[in-house]
Amino acid sequence: MSINNKDMQFRSATEGDAARIWEIIQQAQAQMRSLNSKQWQNGYPSPVNIARDIEKGYGYVLTNDNQVVAYGAVIFDGEPAYDALEGKWLSDNPYVVVHRLAVADEVKKRGVATEFMHRVEELSLSKGIHSFRLDTNFDNHYMLKMLSTLGFTYCGEVMYQDPRKAFEKLL
Repeated sequence: MSINNKDMQFRSATEGDAARIWEIIQQAQAQMRSLNSKQWQNGYPSPVNIARDIEKGYGYVLTNDNQVVAYGAVIFDGEPAYDALEGKWLSDNPYVVVHRLAVADEVKKRGVATEFMHRVEELSLSKGIHSFRLDTNFDNHYMLKMLSTLGFTYCGEVMYQDPRKAFEKLL
């Protein structure tokens, strides 16, 4: 599949996208498992998480030639776990957060996740939100590298079932 970031569409996910999104999530889970990562190896995310994202309007997809190639939950309602950060956020501003970001196997290592993140930044700025936060597992090396490349700052740890590294970028 050829990729042209300019031709990609970033849009809200629909119920009709759910099966493809779940396929992409399962690919990401398999990749993490093959890399001995503990992230997403405990039944999360599940189809229920994806359905809830879509129902609440959090689910977003990036498409290439009308084919869903990336998925993420884009949330402007805050993240309760972030209130208990062990560390310090860069700002106290309202923020956007991305959870459950995954890219289809056939387009990995082509800048698709980076493009998704850029589109989230554009959406956030269009809503007057100038802070972008997210968290990831300590062993998610692909995400950690991308966050560094995109100019995110490590701010500390948040706790879910396990501690996760938390980052923020001011837009």
